[in-house]
Amino acid sequence: MNIGIYGGTFNPIHRGHMAAACSAARLLGLDRLILVPDCLPPHKSAQEVIGAEHRLAMVRLAAESLDLPKGMVQVSDAELRRTGKSYTVDTMREFRRQFPEDTIWLLMGTDMFLTFQDWYAAEEILQMCGLCAFGRTAADTEELFSSQRRYLQERFGARIATIAIPEIVDISSTALREGLSSEKTYREYGRRYLAPAVYGYILRHRLYGTRADLRRLEGPEFRAAALSHLKGSRIPHVLGTARTAVDLARRWGADAEEARRAALLHDCTKRLNLEEQLALCEKYQIALDDVERRELKLLHAKTGAAVARDVYGVSDAVHDAIFWHTTGKADMTLLEKIIYLADYIEPTRDFCDLRRLRSLAFQDLDQAMLLGFTMAVEDLSRQGGVVHPNSVRARDYLKGKLL
Repeated sequence: MNIGIYGGTFNPIHRGHMAAACSAARLLGLDRLILVPDCLPPHKSAQEVIGAEHRLAMVRLAAESLDLPKGMVQVSDAELRRTGKSYTVDTMREFRRQFPEDTIWLLMGTDMFLTFQDWYAAEEILQMCGLCAFGRTAADTEELFSSQRRYLQERFGARIATIAIPEIVDISSTALREGLSSEKTYREYGRRYLAPAVYGYILRHRLYGTRADLRRLEGPEFRAAALSHLKGSRIPHVLGTARTAVDLARRWGADAEEARRAALLHDCTKRLNLEEQLALCEKYQIALDDVERRELKLLHAKTGAAVARDVYGVSDAVHDAIFWHTTGKADMTLLEKIIYLADYIEPTRDFCDLRRLRSLAFQDLDQAMLLGFTMAVEDLSRQGGVVHPNSVRARDYLKGKLL
């Protein structure tokens, strides 16, 4: 197996890091890419670096959004588990023990590469792995790399690869932090240099001097904050739901912005486990029936609605649309119907044939709702799943109204 280890402070991880990681993975033909946030690099002070838990969370969000094959990218807390100063040689010893027969590459930027001979235990590191260096600015040319490559090969017998990144994102973490700390420029820097989920995480936790009011977020900032709650694999579904909800709102005369907000937040607690879901239910005093207490997939609608109102200050209409988007209920409002259907029929959904339901949703909303509930109840029953009584009541209510 061909493994790449990409360590760094990632304070924060930005599009430059991500572009470099993807380029190295492709050009080296990596089977696995492991991102390793540093604990406290020897050359930096604790005052310069935000908490490890935040950097680890942001790296995980960035890893999930990398344009690489599913399962290829992993995030390791190997360095964060250590105390005191962190040295690369300790990390490479750990990975060499973990992968004794595999080819390992240590990935790094220009500045690290050009001073590698001065690193602690540099020779031992090169006995365990090869070096892959990439330029992250326009000044990082092959001419700059070539002499250092020859020097390391002659002095250590090192295995060296240097690569050019097709699309350079020329930003330093220091400059990015400075841009984020300014009320005038944080939107520009966040949108341009950060993956949306990472940008949203920074806004939610007010990192690097950002002071956004989450209850007043709009546009790209609201979208970024909403996406930061999700696993990367769920983002396409949520964005598809948002586009479909807006289209349905415009078709049926609902508030398109409320539809968009509800759709972007409808799965905001989906990644939480049962224990975490139940803790939120207790926090927000959400009443649960016996079915909901046993079924994890039913809880995120209720907890998501509570978080949407508490954290983002959404309206009662948006809260209720999120609350009922999974089971539905009898006599739903227009926005509730739109979010239920948008979640069901958005373009990435492929679990069954949805052509008729997608067409009907723009022709006759109540008939589409009846078909949706009928399909959902039948599919769950056929698969041996649990059908919540509210879904049956919703189906029967529409039958009585329409038939």
